[in-house]
Amino acid sequence: MSPLGKYYVGAAVVAVLVFILPVPTILAWLITLGVLGAPVAAYFMLDESQRTRLRRIRRRQIGG
Repeated sequence: MSPLGKYYVGAAVVAVLVFILPVPTILAWLITLGVLGAPVAAYFMLDESQRTRLRRIRRRQIGG
Protein backbone atom coordinates (compact mmCIF):
# COMPACT_ATOMS: atom_id res chain seq x y z
CA MET A 1 0.00 0.00 0.00
CA SER A 2 1.31 3.45 -0.88
CA PRO A 3 2.12 6.00 1.83
CA LEU A 4 -0.78 8.14 0.60
CA GLY A 5 -3.14 5.17 0.85
CA LYS A 6 -2.03 4.51 4.41
CA TYR A 7 -2.78 8.13 5.25
CA TYR A 8 -6.30 7.84 3.82
CA VAL A 9 -6.99 4.63 5.73
CA GLY A 10 -5.73 6.21 8.96
CA ALA A 11 -7.87 9.30 8.40
CA ALA A 12 -10.95 7.16 7.80
CA VAL A 13 -10.30 5.15 10.98
CA VAL A 14 -9.94 8.35 13.01
CA ALA A 15 -13.15 9.74 11.50
CA VAL A 16 -15.10 6.59 12.38
CA LEU A 17 -13.69 6.50 15.92
CA VAL A 18 -14.54 10.15 16.50
CA PHE A 19 -18.16 9.54 15.53
CA ILE A 20 -18.42 6.33 17.57
CA LEU A 21 -16.92 7.73 20.77
CA PRO A 22 -19.17 9.93 22.89
CA VAL A 23 -17.72 13.34 21.97
CA PRO A 24 -19.80 16.43 21.19
CA THR A 25 -20.91 16.56 17.57
CA ILE A 26 -19.23 19.86 16.78
CA LEU A 27 -15.94 18.56 18.16
CA ALA A 28 -16.28 15.40 16.04
CA TRP A 29 -16.79 17.50 12.90
CA LEU A 30 -13.83 19.74 13.74
CA ILE A 31 -11.52 16.75 14.28
CA THR A 32 -12.70 15.12 11.05
CA LEU A 33 -12.18 18.32 9.07
CA GLY A 34 -8.73 18.71 10.60
CA VAL A 35 -7.68 15.18 9.73
CA LEU A 36 -9.19 15.01 6.27
CA GLY A 37 -8.85 18.67 5.30
CA ALA A 38 -5.18 19.16 6.16
CA PRO A 39 -3.78 17.54 2.98
CA VAL A 40 -6.17 19.55 0.80
CA ALA A 41 -5.17 22.81 2.47
CA ALA A 42 -1.49 21.94 2.18
CA TYR A 43 -1.90 21.16 -1.53
CA PHE A 44 -3.57 24.49 -2.22
CA MET A 45 -0.80 26.34 -0.35
CA LEU A 46 1.72 25.15 -2.96
CA ASP A 47 2.40 27.40 -5.93
CA GLU A 48 1.72 26.18 -9.43
CA SER A 49 5.25 24.95 -10.17
CA GLN A 50 5.29 22.88 -6.97
CA ARG A 51 1.87 21.37 -7.80
CA THR A 52 3.08 20.48 -11.29
CA ARG A 53 6.19 18.82 -9.87
CA LEU A 54 4.10 16.88 -7.33
CA ARG A 55 1.72 15.63 -10.04
CA ARG A 56 4.68 14.59 -12.22
CA ILE A 57 6.28 12.67 -9.34
CA ARG A 58 3.02 10.88 -8.50
CA ARG A 59 2.48 9.90 -12.13
CA ARG A 60 6.01 8.51 -12.30
CA GLN A 61 5.42 6.44 -9.15
CA ILE A 62 2.18 5.05 -10.57
CA GLY A 63 4.02 4.08 -13.73
CA GLY A 64 2.45 6.50 -16.17
